[in-house]
Amino acid sequence: MASIFWDSEGILLIDYLERGTNITGQYYAALIPKLRNAIKEKRRGKLRRGVLFHHDNAPAHRSAVAMAAIQQAGFELVDHPHYSPDLAPSDFYLFPKLKEYLRGNRYEDDNEVMDAVESLLQDQDKTVFFKGIEALEKRWTRCVERLGDYVENKLLSYQ
Repeated sequence: MASIFWDSEGILLIDYLERGTNITGQYYAALIPKLRNAIKEKRRGKLRRGVLFHHDNAPAHRSAVAMAAIQQAGFELVDHPHYSPDLAPSDFYLFPKLKEYLRGNRYEDDNEVMDAVESLLQDQDKTVFFKGIEALEKRWTRCVERLGDYVENKLLSYQ
């Protein structure tokens, strides 16, 4: 299991969960300071300008310890409507491309899979990530127009 944090310019942080363990609020909260450090290193000045932070409504993400870590990092949390998996850019945009890339390949061990994931993501042009954020904006607008109703649409998926 990989937790991938990205923005319109590219990958910020990838963290791999040890096999056989689950993402908990404590685990997720521990990733937030790592993400903040990655932003500080890779996106100079962005922390000063402010970070809009978006994730889905998974229980680990919404736990009290995770919410406290997000607040302590100084990130502004963008609300994610309930029952709207189609508004998580990793789910509708990044992961389908990653799954397609990995599909049909055989890997000897987890390290080979991680290398393949990082290779694909690091080799992407910046515009790929920018388009993912643009797609989120379009989906978000449709969600608001429909008063929070489910908005998944093939035209809005990865292009």
